[in-house]
This record gives sequence, structure tokens and C-alpha cells, in this order.
Amino acid sequence: RNFGKAVVIWLSTSANAMVVKPHRLIVWFRNDLRVVDNPLLAQAAAHPGPKEVLPIYCLDPRHFGCTSWGSTKTGRFRAKFIVESLSDLRGRLRELDSDLLVAVGKPEDVLPSLIASHGPEGGQPSSTLLTAKHVTSEEIAVDRAVTAALPNAVARLITCWSGTLYERRNLPFRSDLSDLPDVFTPFRNKVESNCEVGLPLPPPVKGSLPLPSTESLRLPAGAALGFDLLPDANALGLEDSELSMKPDPRGVMQFVGGETAALARLRHYLWDADCLRTYFETRNGMLGPDYSSKLAPWLAQGCISPRTIAAECAKYEEKRVKNKSTYWLVFELIWRDFFRFYCEKHGTAIFKLEGPARSRQQWRHDPQMMQQWKEGRTGVPLVDANMRELAATGFMSNRGRQNVASYLALDLALDWREGADHFESLLLDYDVCSNWANWAAAAGVTGGRINRFNIVKQSNDYDPHGEYVRHWVPELKDVPAPLCHEPWKLSKEEQTRYGLRIGVDYPQPPKSHFAGFGSGGAANGSGKGRGKGSRGGGRGTLSNQDVLYTPSRPRANQGHAYGGRSVRGARGGDSKKRLQHENY
Repeated sequence: RNFGKAVVIWLSTSANAMVVKPHRLIVWFRNDLRVVDNPLLAQAAAHPGPKEVLPIYCLDPRHFGCTSWGSTKTGRFRAKFIVESLSDLRGRLRELDSDLLVAVGKPEDVLPSLIASHGPEGGQPSSTLLTAKHVTSEEIAVDRAVTAALPNAVARLITCWSGTLYERRNLPFRSDLSDLPDVFTPFRNKVESNCEVGLPLPPPVKGSLPLPSTESLRLPAGAALGFDLLPDANALGLEDSELSMKPDPRGVMQFVGGETAALARLRHYLWDADCLRTYFETRNGMLGPDYSSKLAPWLAQGCISPRTIAAECAKYEEKRVKNKSTYWLVFELIWRDFFRFYCEKHGTAIFKLEGPARSRQQWRHDPQMMQQWKEGRTGVPLVDANMRELAATGFMSNRGRQNVASYLALDLALDWREGADHFESLLLDYDVCSNWANWAAAAGVTGGRINRFNIVKQSNDYDPHGEYVRHWVPELKDVPAPLCHEPWKLSKEEQTRYGLRIGVDYPQPPKSHFAGFGSGGAANGSGKGRGKGSRGGGRGTLSNQDVLYTPSRPRANQGHAYGGRSVRGARGGDSKKRLQHENY
């Protein structure tokens, strides 16, 4: 009898020992709010053996506080878009028999509390935290804080590359990116010649992301997290009215967050409206929904991936037409890649006043003028119209962004970082790398070509009938084009005729403070290469083909070219480039 009892006890103990507890995979979403082409979900779904998958998104209070410039870091437009995106992601995960846990709190405080309660199995951690790899300082600091907060040997953090056309590991550059070109065109030529754009990953199969059981998942009592939680306005540092506010009817279109809306917009732009075939010709528009793809807000939150867009463009080329326009949309996605890799290469230098090029350009401090720029009250109609659109809708066209950034940094000579910070607060499509690298380029502190835009010429080229300016600057509603682009030129008689008093109803623009740059503000002085657009170009060159004059009074000598001045703006460069001012 004793022998039989011992055998039963031994068999029972052995059976318990053979039960392998599931490995917990915590999928930490950040700027990748999608199920299609999501490497994090693909890795979790492919994990062998017993597992439980816990998707989570943390609304970090630091993202909804104030910046050092006094701006709300995430304004109402993007906050609302994020909440909508989370709701959509939760619904799409539920269709896969999964779910989304939403938490309000710092990731380093929330995530360690979700680690599996059982200890390591066979020397391996019991939990793995999966998240996308980030390349900028604040995000890297959060990763380090999370890693430090995880219990040793019990959990580990693994980062996965995500959100670019080209895989980081496949780039034809050194692993530390030290040989990555600092200007776009050489980068594009190299990656297009040596790299392939991968196909988007399919969504996980239903049932491949099993949630933890109710018994094994013990949510911290009193914590602000849950599978039905969506943050209210207070959690986002906003007023209730700000989240419920209806879109401004003057905006180009209504942007609704989420992967479902992103895929619908892609389908509309390519297939339903058939706009891709003319994208190159229409992309610089400023009014209406379909002059460009408008996919940027969804790209910024990762509701759609660049590879998904590129794959759909390739399909369009097979079924409809292949031309410059179909390439150019993908070309713009390569720009996004470039800025991300550029930011990784240069680290915190992208956020410093002198930029990666260590420019010696002098900047003015004029809080009143900065505020006028933010509010769209500079007296320069194209600038004001774009800034008012941004304030009212969270959106601004690419053409507008180039002009307002050039004007702030080069004509007003104000600290470009406050402009970038203002955009970070208001933009629906804020992306840390694209935003800050674009602003640094506009300010001439990246080492690439500097483009100072002729705001009046830009106005006449891209808003020839004044429709956009009058749409957003009602003070000019009765002023015909081209006069609406240069209202400071109106005689007293014309001001009376159009019901506009310059300096009373609409501001007189300030005097330009542009002083020129020597050797492009680049650290090494001279170089080769050239590019197109405000973001392209070769090191050490200057381009002012589209501007140079934002006058504060009518010109008496309009028939003359304006000679440029070169000032010392870079280290190590002895050659000085002459700034060419064209006749306009």
C-alpha cells in the first residue's frame, strides 16, 4: 500500500513539473497603431510554444504636459486623433480575438506591473516586452527607464525596427550610420540602387495572439488602465470641449484617427478618385482634400505603414498607369526614411540651435514677433493664411510649411526651435524626425542647401487667384490678386476701395533681418551635390531661386537685382558663396 501511494504521489508531482507555463509577450504600442504590416504583432504571433500576448498602449503624461517653450506638447487635434486611433486599434484587435489594454501613466511605472507573476522558466525570462525601436532622445530615455524598472532575469525588453520603407539592417551604410550622407539625393541614390522595399506583413491570423487568462493577469488595483478604458480630456491635459469640438469647416478635410480610416483614405486617393496619376502636378496645392494624399497624420501615428502605401502604389502602376506621379508619392516616403536615419546619426544635435552643422548664425529674441507669427498676424498674407489654418485645423500643406519656416528662421531670424516646438504642439501629423529635421534644414543648420523662399513669388505661383489667402485671411476678402499677396503696396485710394487699412485692419509686415550665410552654414565649408525642394541639396550651396524679398514698404527700385552678402556662418570653411538675388 505504501509503495502504491508513493507511485501516485510521484506521478502527480511529475505531471505538475511537466506543465509549462506560457511565456507572456507584452506588445507595447507607440507610433505603430495598426495590425497590417506590424512587426511587433508578427513576432508575437510567430512565437513558438505556449504563450499569452498582452497588447498595451500607455498615454504618457509627459506627452501631454508643457514643453520648455510653454507649448502644450500634444495639442487637441493630435490628442483627439490618438484617442480615435486607439479605439480603432482595439476594435481591430478584438476581431483577431485579442484586445488592447490602455493605461494612463509613465511606461516605466505601468509596464513592470504587467510582468507574469511566475519566475523564469529554464533560465529564460517569463515575460518579453516588445516595442518599436526609436532613435530620438526622449523616446530612448523612456526605453532606458523601462529597462531599468524591469525585474532582473524575469523580463526583458526587445525593440523591433518598424515604420520605414527600408529596413535599418539592410542599409548600405556602416552600422553606426557614420557614412550616411547628410543630404537627401546621395542617400536616395544609394538606397534605391542597393535596397529593396519589402512587402507589407499580413495581419496576424485570428487566434494567434491569445490573451492572458483572467487568473494569470492581475491588473494593479486603482491603476488607470483597462480593456475598456479610453482617456478623457482631463487625462490628456485638455478641456472637455476640446476633445468634442467639431472640425473647422474651412479645413481641407476631416481627419479621423485609426487604421480603418487610413486604409479607406488610401483606397479613395488611389482607386476611387484616381488622384495618384496626377500627384506630381497637384501636390503643391493648398485648398481641398485631393491635391495630395493627406496620409501624413496616419503615417505619423503608425495607423498605416510606408510599405503598405508603396505596395498599393505598385499595384496601381500595374493596373492603371505608371508615371512620374506614381513614383513621386514613394519618393516622399523615402524622405521620411532619410530624416529618421539622419536623426539617428546626429542624435541630440538635431534639437540644438546650431544644429548638426554647428552653424554660427545669430538669432534674434523678439517674443512679440514670434507670437504674431504663431497667430498669423505678420502682415505677409501667405504666411498668415498658413499659420491660421494650422491653428484652426492642425494641418498645413507641405508648400505652406516650407514658406512659414523659411520666413521665421531666415527673414525674421528668430529661434527656429520655437517654430518646431509650435508645430509639435499643433500638427496632426507630427513626427519627431520629420518635423525637427525639416525645421533644421529650413534654418540652414543641417549642412545642406539653404532655401530662402520669396514669399510673394510663391504666392503668385501657388495661389495665383488669391483663393487660399482670402479663404484664411478675411481681412483681404475684397482685395483681388495679385494685390492680395502684397497688400502693403496698396495706395490710400486702393485701401479705401477695398475696405482695408494697412496697419489698422491688417498689419504692416516687418523688415527682413536676413543677413546671408557663408558656406551654407555647414561645418566643413564646401562640398558637392545638389537637390531640389526646400529639403534637398548639396553641402555648402545656397539657393534663393524662389525668393528674396519680403518688403515692409513698396520698392522704389524694383528693376534692380539685389546683391547678396556672405557672412561667416560655418566652421572650417574659407570659401564664401555669393547669394544670388534674382529680378522680380
